[in-house]
Amino acid sequence: MYTTFMFATGIENSIPTINNGRTRIDQMEKCGHYKHWRTDFDLLEDLDIQVLRYGPPLHTSFLGPGRYDWSFADMTFGEIQRRNLIPIVDLCHFGVPDWIGNFQNPDFPDFFAAYAEEFAHRFPWVQLYTPINEMFICAQFSAGYGWWNEQMRSDRAFVTALKHIVKANVLAMERILKVRPDALFIQSESSEYFHAENPAAIKPAEIMNARRFLSLDLNYGRRVDSEMYEFLMDNGMTRDEYHFFLSRSSLRHHCIMGNDYYVTNEHRVRADGMTRAAGDVFGYDEITRQYYERYRLPVMHTETNLVEGPTGQEAVDWLWKQWANVLRVRNTGVPIVGFTWYSLTDQMDWDTALREENNRVTPVGLYDLDRNIRPVGRCYKQLIQDWCDVLPAQSVCLTVPVVRPQDHDDIAVRRHQERLRKMRRKEAKEDDEPRATAQGGHR
Repeated sequence: MYTTFMFATGIENSIPTINNGRTRIDQMEKCGHYKHWRTDFDLLEDLDIQVLRYGPPLHTSFLGPGRYDWSFADMTFGEIQRRNLIPIVDLCHFGVPDWIGNFQNPDFPDFFAAYAEEFAHRFPWVQLYTPINEMFICAQFSAGYGWWNEQMRSDRAFVTALKHIVKANVLAMERILKVRPDALFIQSESSEYFHAENPAAIKPAEIMNARRFLSLDLNYGRRVDSEMYEFLMDNGMTRDEYHFFLSRSSLRHHCIMGNDYYVTNEHRVRADGMTRAAGDVFGYDEITRQYYERYRLPVMHTETNLVEGPTGQEAVDWLWKQWANVLRVRNTGVPIVGFTWYSLTDQMDWDTALREENNRVTPVGLYDLDRNIRPVGRCYKQLIQDWCDVLPAQSVCLTVPVVRPQDHDDIAVRRHQERLRKMRRKEAKEDDEPRATAQGGHR
């Protein structure tokens, strides 16, 4: 059993399409992971990182309904199991295979749930999952801003993408739990805040601050507020679709809320609703506590980074600042169980949010793309050494029951899984029972 604080990194498997679907931005290909995956896993050992956000490329693994190509996943996950690393498996990261099209496709949730279940059957030793990464951002960038995939810009397109993405995530959790009843789901979701620039901007900022919660409200079966209910209904969500999410609220018992935070996550809002970057005004601590107060779930800092900068100290200072925020969150009583510098290596074209294929390096990794350690990598390694024995998850009266890959067949683990399987059956039965609701069905 692995119960210490989870110091993690990630290898990004983003695959959005641009240019009306003609160009796919495959981050693993751009960053050389297909060629250097063994070396990349060696780097984890050098850093003494045992937890990795990682997943197979969806567009080459999922060939069609009931058709899969697991060749790359078999190699990489076989090596992860051999090394006894703990993956947090990222099954869908900002894009879908060509045959699905985009997130406007109403068949996507069922197709994706089948894929998730097949993955769980093939790799039964995997316990931790992020079925769909940053659901809100994926819907916003694809169907709100018009940057990726369907490249649409309307509230109706955004709501359509969001309901399909979150439904896919919910169905995937259900299907994975049938295979691995002790599975834990870490929602890696962007934690946002919108600041009003002046009194006339208060209303649009309030709307944006309500909208930022929609993906997690639906995912956790939490009733949205009345204004967001009207927004969803006015833009194509039906009452039955809304109640689908409410009827799955017990799935939250299997979840850890992952909060991603970057320097771009806070926004200044003008009276006309336009926004611009605000920098880290409140910071990870304050915004995470807002999310925690809403959902009351264990927390993990699932993504952060900063461009290294001309001296190399900029990213180092950002790491220190984020870690100080993690300690502050923990010391105020929020059960925080992990921290992630994202990602292991530099990335490509994130200076334009993957909207353009310029093949420009974004120097945010613990290592550069030649696999040379960056200053922030050395500092993260030292941070882990300094804090790994000081910050066990039990320090906030919480033990995260993570099973190492090589222990998944232990008798004690099997007994625990059987108890959880029975609990899950009871939860599902209770979810199906009709509930008395106040007139209007929402608040």
